[in-house]
Amino acid sequence: MKKQNLTITGGGSTYTIGMIMSLIEEKKTFPLRSITFYDTDAGRQEKIARASEIILKEKYPELETVSWTTDKKEAYEGADFVFVQIRTGGLKMREQDEQIPLRHGRVGQETCGPGGMAYGFRSIGDMIDVVNDIRHYAPEAWILNYTNPAAIVAEALRREFPEDNKILNICDMPAAIMVSYAKILGREIWDLVPEYFGLNHFGWFTDIYDKEGNRLTDDIKRAITEDGFIPEDSEIVNDPSWIKTFKQVETMLSHFPEYLPNTYLQYYLYPSDMVEKEEIDNTRARQVINGREKRVHTLSEQIIEDNSTENVELEVDIHGCYMIRVAASLAYNRGETYIVIVENNGIISNMPSDAMVEVPAALTSRGPKPFAVGEIKTFYKGLMEGQLAFEKLVVDAWYEQSYDKLMQALTLNRTVVDAPAAKAILDDLIEANKDFWPELYRSRQEAVTS
Repeated sequence: MKKQNLTITGGGSTYTIGMIMSLIEEKKTFPLRSITFYDTDAGRQEKIARASEIILKEKYPELETVSWTTDKKEAYEGADFVFVQIRTGGLKMREQDEQIPLRHGRVGQETCGPGGMAYGFRSIGDMIDVVNDIRHYAPEAWILNYTNPAAIVAEALRREFPEDNKILNICDMPAAIMVSYAKILGREIWDLVPEYFGLNHFGWFTDIYDKEGNRLTDDIKRAITEDGFIPEDSEIVNDPSWIKTFKQVETMLSHFPEYLPNTYLQYYLYPSDMVEKEEIDNTRARQVINGREKRVHTLSEQIIEDNSTENVELEVDIHGCYMIRVAASLAYNRGETYIVIVENNGIISNMPSDAMVEVPAALTSRGPKPFAVGEIKTFYKGLMEGQLAFEKLVVDAWYEQSYDKLMQALTLNRTVVDAPAAKAILDDLIEANKDFWPELYRSRQEAVTS
């Protein structure tokens, strides 16, 4: 089996060490020759990369090369796979994305509603640059992108690189939910076969089977209704916010019992409840800054100081394992089924062909081969069409630098649904993002003063 050369773009991410542990766990599934970390922030990356190097020397001695760089050529030349996990604006701007809508009584969340719009608007240009850089130095590399908000990013990349068949956008949330299904059933996640449709962070499990074809959906629904639903993935299992999020699945299932919902639907179906639960000075961004970020940096410092992992506890998470198994199926033509984001092209027969939908697909060396969903019912179609229009308008607005298109997008979004609120939020977001959206900021200032 050929050993792969992997580059992790966004190497300074707090998710990187979890990814490294997953690569170690899955090294027989996806064997590596080299790992290269690439980030534009050398200082942020170095600590994570140095700790990762120590972990890999201990637990992956057969790996030939571990390196880190801020040089694009060094990062991408010779790469077989590039995992992309960037955050334009960092956690500082994520906090703004969450706080500004909350100040106007609307959902403040990093990938949903106004916060998702702002994050996506910042991310599009950088993601296009990343893909262009990769293609310059590694024209045949697989690009696996899990940069959020995945729906907006995927739509932009579809438009910018319509002929590039080796870009695949992925979200690990369906897998994180399936880990909890597996726990309910006393099984491993890899034993489950999902049927699913939707947009990213906006979808439903229609059925869950095991590999022998036995339908397990009713068992899962019954267990959630009678015993509750909690996160099981190691990265979120003890997180109070995620515990509340999984608890909300019980409510969603009681109101809409037909399908098992993606957890992110809570923001669209219960926006008022979500606003009431948030503390404007302690949003998810602040919790991450004070929680995971500090924890990961402290852990990294301990590993570097000891030159060993002896005094730290390291865990494998589904986020990494899912990405790695996707990569392995592509690399070795395994045809395994995973939920990924692809262009619709008739998969959901009554949705637009150019929609970027999230569905199960068999992953081969020739790319994803998605399974047909067919026609979806009016309720789900109506919800999806509104969300899809929002996503497309955001991308339209980026290409046109259009205030009007952003105003339309926010007014459409189910977390806002009010033109005056949309305008107030948008104006505040433009002010907060003036360093990232200078053209939009200047045009807005000119409109106000004229």
